[in-house]
Amino acid sequence: MAGKIKSIAGPAVLVEDLEGAKMNDIVRVGTEELVGEIIRLDGNICFVQVYEDTNGLTVGETVYTTNLPLAVELGPGMLNGIFDGIQRPLDKIREASGDFIARGINVKSLSRTAKWAFTPSVNVGDHVAGGSSLGTVPEFSFTHKILVPPTTSGVIKTLKPAGEYVLDDVIATLEDGTELKMYHTWAVRKARPVNTKLDPNLPFLTGMRILDVLFPLTAGGTAAIPGPFGSGKTVTQQSIAKFGNADIVVYVGCGERGNEMTDVLVEFPELEDPKTGNPLMQRTILLANTSNMPVAAREASLYCGVTLAEYFRDQGYAVSMMADSTSRWAEALREIASRLQEMPAEEGYPPYLSSRLSAFYERAGRVKTLEGNAGSVSVIGAVSPAGGDLSEPVTQATLRITGAFWALDASLARARHFPAINWAQSYSLFMNILEPWYRANINQDYPELRLEILTLLQREAALQEVVQLVGPDALQDAERLNLEVGRIIREDFLQQNGYDKVDASCSMEKAYGMMQMMTALNKTGEAMLKNGGSINDFLNDANTLEKVGRARFVPENEFPAYMADYMKSLETAFKATA
Repeated sequence: MAGKIKSIAGPAVLVEDLEGAKMNDIVRVGTEELVGEIIRLDGNICFVQVYEDTNGLTVGETVYTTNLPLAVELGPGMLNGIFDGIQRPLDKIREASGDFIARGINVKSLSRTAKWAFTPSVNVGDHVAGGSSLGTVPEFSFTHKILVPPTTSGVIKTLKPAGEYVLDDVIATLEDGTELKMYHTWAVRKARPVNTKLDPNLPFLTGMRILDVLFPLTAGGTAAIPGPFGSGKTVTQQSIAKFGNADIVVYVGCGERGNEMTDVLVEFPELEDPKTGNPLMQRTILLANTSNMPVAAREASLYCGVTLAEYFRDQGYAVSMMADSTSRWAEALREIASRLQEMPAEEGYPPYLSSRLSAFYERAGRVKTLEGNAGSVSVIGAVSPAGGDLSEPVTQATLRITGAFWALDASLARARHFPAINWAQSYSLFMNILEPWYRANINQDYPELRLEILTLLQREAALQEVVQLVGPDALQDAERLNLEVGRIIREDFLQQNGYDKVDASCSMEKAYGMMQMMTALNKTGEAMLKNGGSINDFLNDANTLEKVGRARFVPENEFPAYMADYMKSLETAFKATA
């Protein structure tokens, strides 16, 4: 029996007498069958959030329930895809409705006509458990595993031989009659099960020195990038997507301005994957949900994105998920809550803002999958505080949840210092757990060298305040040395040129070598001053200072020789005044 619309308040629709209604079920609203989700039940009244524009709906129109929760389709065909906030492919929508998304449009998330070359990895009579692999399908440079749904298990009764099949073909049946296809669905608000959670003791390397060295993130960790408009959140996430050591990238544009999302949709297909030389989109999934799209779909887009990420994690891949931005998602929560007349908390956000953010970020992690492989989902969420105010509720709630905090600074961006990450405000809670990895894989003294770099930066920051009052000439030579070395670290180590083929990404080995060069320069300068030299002799040795500044533009294969030559030259540097 169909229910009837009782009242309409923007995307919130109250429905009465909807038989069989359950929480989180998807419903079809009105004569145009708009997609909606039940978010509250109160007696015979259902509160429905509609994922489409509700203009034109009238009281009394019928509402039907599908008796199914909001779910995504998981299988071959997602990579190189661009979807909206509830996994509807934008290219198929355009074919069906033109340049604007028609209301009530119903398209399949994954193509039902594309054929995939399936190779079975099990046999008839084998017992398969949830999350295990039935076979593989090649997709671009990846081997896509066809997984048994996590809640399904049994003995294989029939199995298709190797060949080409479409997604709707039944490739296997179990003895209890369950049919298995090359795809399955999963409710987005429910985390996919895993075997065990693993310690986050491996680094997620981004190729950005300031992040990898000073504020590292683990594989399966969570990070927040807060910053005002124009400080470089989207560009930073794009750089991490391109150069990060993840196998798969899921990028969710949640409530961003249309022109910014357009830039992403135009630029990503043109980016080259530095690992393979192929288009970056071949290992990327984009979910585009701009600020002018229905607010309810914005709220669902993060859950859709993290579910897609978990699916590839369950295949044993390392996945990075970019959420741009969680502030727009929180604003969607606030708008829906106000439509439902819920009691507001700080700045109008609902009281459950922190718990919803926690539930989202907690789906990150490095895990042992149901099949026994290691996989990870690393979540990097951008936060867009109004006016750059980091004390607002979304930023503060995110601070309590994430393990790395990369604070963007508009003043650095205006000074053309990129990435514009403020090293005085940022932090990472992962350094201690990653220390054994750094000692084993980079060098035994890596943590101490990192601490020395941080100390030099802190000294330089303190001296900058004095310089602004009395000028550099009033400082002692040792302080001016600290000031100069700190400047070199800021400009030639923390800063990177994203348009330079060499400097756009930096390995940990090269970053360690650059730190050695800069700390050696500082020690040589200190020794020179102790032996009677002056700071002017140090500053006037342009060749030595220029060589350390050029190090970031030296290709990785040439860097060891360049570094060895520089270290040797330091032995004779400043000798004239020694």
